[in-house]
Amino acid sequence: MRINKYIAQSGFCSRRKADEYILSSRVKVNGEVVTMLGFEIRKKDKVTIDDKLIHSNKLEYYKFYKPAGYITTKSDEKNRKTIYDIIPKEYHHLNPTGRLDKDSSGLIIMTNDGNLAYELTHPSIKVAKVYIVRVDGKLTKDELKKLNEGIEIEKDKIAYCDYIILEEKNNETLFEITLYQGLNRQIRKMFEFLGYNVINLKRIRHANIELTGLKKGQIKPIKPRQIKELKAYLEKLRQGA
Repeated sequence: MRINKYIAQSGFCSRRKADEYILSSRVKVNGEVVTMLGFEIRKKDKVTIDDKLIHSNKLEYYKFYKPAGYITTKSDEKNRKTIYDIIPKEYHHLNPTGRLDKDSSGLIIMTNDGNLAYELTHPSIKVAKVYIVRVDGKLTKDELKKLNEGIEIEKDKIAYCDYIILEEKNNETLFEITLYQGLNRQIRKMFEFLGYNVINLKRIRHANIELTGLKKGQIKPIKPRQIKELKAYLEKLRQGA
């Protein structure tokens, strides 16, 4: 197994962070510094980061219903409330796969499987994420077309989405939005560019994992069958990437 994948699967950190540790000469195999991302390790090898031994770990998979008003991080320099303020302490070793901004709610997959988290969030794999979004207005045909074709929300960053209009009422529109990118505050910035404000935003699905069955603030294990289906889904996307 490649060393960065091994570190990620141990739950110590994400695969991207593992790459950073390796390239900065902080990783050793059997006492020797390793700086090659593709270095292959064997079962009997001892891997350390900053001389701390990395152990294989039982992989865990949970889904969490993030309420609005919390940021998706373990700590915050501004002392804002984080999801770990409401997640029970026995789950604090789990990491979120991707983020929802402070004002958004909905599904976050929590895991100590750094490799899976990497694949769920890497832009080249284009994992589907589905949201229910309410905006303050009714878009024109030309504006709706721009959602599909792409909007430059930042310099050299083109954001696009698939959409279904669920309801138009009281000068508001309810959308089902599907993203295949992971740009910061992407949906809000797209509608802001078109002159509309997002009233509320909730993620209801990430890959094949759905929010269904959760109450706000609740964390619940994902069934093994669903994890198996999720990994098969990701494998299919990798083959098509």
